[in-house]
Amino acid sequence: MGSREVTEQLDWNGKKVTVAGLGVSGIPAARVLHGLGALVTVVNDGDDERSRAQAAELEAEGITVRLGDGATLPSGTELIVTTPGWRPDKPLFTAAAEAGVEIWGDVELAWRLRGPDAAPWLAVTGTNGKTTTVRMLASILEAAGLRTAAVGNIGVSLLDAVLGETEYDVLAVELSSYQLHWAPSVRVHSAAVLNLAPDHLDWHGSMEAYAADKGRVYEGNQVACVYNVADKVTEDLVREADVEEGCRAIGFTLGTPGPSQLGVVEGILVDRAFVENRQKNAQELAEVTDVQPPAPHNIANALAAAALARAFGVDAKAVRDGLKAFRPDPHRIELVEETGGVAYVDDSKATNTHAAEASLAAYDPIVWIAGGLAKGATFDELVQKSAKRLRGAVLIGADRALIREALARHAPEVPVVDLDRTDTGAMSEAVREAARLARPGDTVLLAPACASMDMFTNYNKRGEAFADAVRALAATGDA
Repeated sequence: MGSREVTEQLDWNGKKVTVAGLGVSGIPAARVLHGLGALVTVVNDGDDERSRAQAAELEAEGITVRLGDGATLPSGTELIVTTPGWRPDKPLFTAAAEAGVEIWGDVELAWRLRGPDAAPWLAVTGTNGKTTTVRMLASILEAAGLRTAAVGNIGVSLLDAVLGETEYDVLAVELSSYQLHWAPSVRVHSAAVLNLAPDHLDWHGSMEAYAADKGRVYEGNQVACVYNVADKVTEDLVREADVEEGCRAIGFTLGTPGPSQLGVVEGILVDRAFVENRQKNAQELAEVTDVQPPAPHNIANALAAAALARAFGVDAKAVRDGLKAFRPDPHRIELVEETGGVAYVDDSKATNTHAAEASLAAYDPIVWIAGGLAKGATFDELVQKSAKRLRGAVLIGADRALIREALARHAPEVPVVDLDRTDTGAMSEAVREAARLARPGDTVLLAPACASMDMFTNYNKRGEAFADAVRALAATGDA
């Protein structure tokens, strides 16, 4: 099922390593390196109460921590291991480049620490859909009887997976553009780029740099580079990649697939890539109704997951069984309630315009609840594409005016409720206003197209507030 090439193991004893940043990946990296015998210094910009508590724990273990100064390169540093959120233009990295010091991310460190019998990686990246696709992939691999885990940017540390006692046959790995930027030697079995849309441009500096970092996931692929037929940039990244001899480009499409593609025919997910005589033959994998929810972008996720599993040699039955067993995480096109003939759907995870566009394409007619922190996004294209589906719109959050103006330009006939409040009751009012606009057969859809931090701790809290408000409304019988 593919080669298990392992990078050369390094001698860490006495090696001076600087870890950039405390937090989810920095602290485990510091502990792992210290355990390997490296002389570890952690540097951190912040010097708050939480950082001081974390520092005290690490210092008690013999790890040096320097708070309030993440810019200066510690003397004698031979390697930097950075947390994903640190931008490439940080002064620490400029100093490292001038000193000829390598910079790795936590993913690169995990790759370098794999043992001689390391499980191969099946990797997924893209602007939207990564977590769902990786979890679908893990479900399929489990249905095939393989020992696996969904790891990486998904919340389960790759370091834990690589260094833990559990032996895996294969890992389903979610990789962000941040992680790929700092992962120069990672070479996976097979990888997929699901889609590309402007995101995190403040970090990468340009769309070209963002796409290039996403495209790193294809470098050195052994069996398959999976791309989105509807997103030409993903195919271009495959063409530009330096892959192993014999590695194939495999497309996925919501239409009828050509040879070397997976697609949909009359409600059936089919494979024309990993079959004999793919010019004439196709293998049925699953029905569209086996995928929950069967929204178009979720079918695309399922096809990408199936392609990676098939590249690893998984049979068609396991694809079907894995997709049928999978249920998405909360706040991803999740049906909260149907009441008064109206469906209320929570897609709080739609934090950018690309994700919101996919969500809006799944329903018709829609009362759209949107708004939050725009992160530099514009909304004209989104509104243009979705205008005919909109029964009405309810706008919340700091940058709601940007969406209101786009609606005025491209959907002037759509009634808009603009809620000028950011208190805890704002979502309840938004749901009440949406219910007032909705008619039986409509969908009230929370697909904000914006980040949540202006009003909520994260998109999970925003989704929970929406669900609570919907259930309260249904309980009163006012919906």
